[in-house]
Amino acid sequence: MTIRAAEAVDLLAVWNIFSAVIQTGDTYTFSPQTPEAEFRAYWFADTVNTFVAEDAGEVIGSYIIKPNQPGLGDHIANCSYMVDPEKQGRGTGRQLCEHSIDFARRSGYLGIQFNIVVSSNVGAVKLWKNCGFRIIGTTPNGFRHAQRGLVDTYIMFREL
Repeated sequence: MTIRAAEAVDLLAVWNIFSAVIQTGDTYTFSPQTPEAEFRAYWFADTVNTFVAEDAGEVIGSYIIKPNQPGLGDHIANCSYMVDPEKQGRGTGRQLCEHSIDFARRSGYLGIQFNIVVSSNVGAVKLWKNCGFRIIGTTPNGFRHAQRGLVDTYIMFREL
């Protein structure tokens, strides 16, 4: 697997992953009806660094990294990760996370904060903890889960 900076030719492949992930309504705050233009404006914005994970020439995952806040809060990074649902279970999420940690360090960030991790996304919470993140806060009923209704969300942080 190779992780590299995304290019314009990757947009459709990443859109397909993004669209498949948000359709379930159980891990991301994006509406399942999010249009491609809104995705593009977020995931491929000039203010973010976008990366893709490629396996045998196929894009199977992606992440973005950006300042968590503007100005005096821009020393803490924020990341979002997505893996093709049909390609999960291969360690892609871990590799994307490890790559983002390295990129954040090299870019001068002092930490990474995830502002909203859905508590019922047990696999992601476990992965982020295994990658050195800790829960620093809980938002009660912070997410409208498509099947479970209101569930808590976590703020997770890792110092670099």
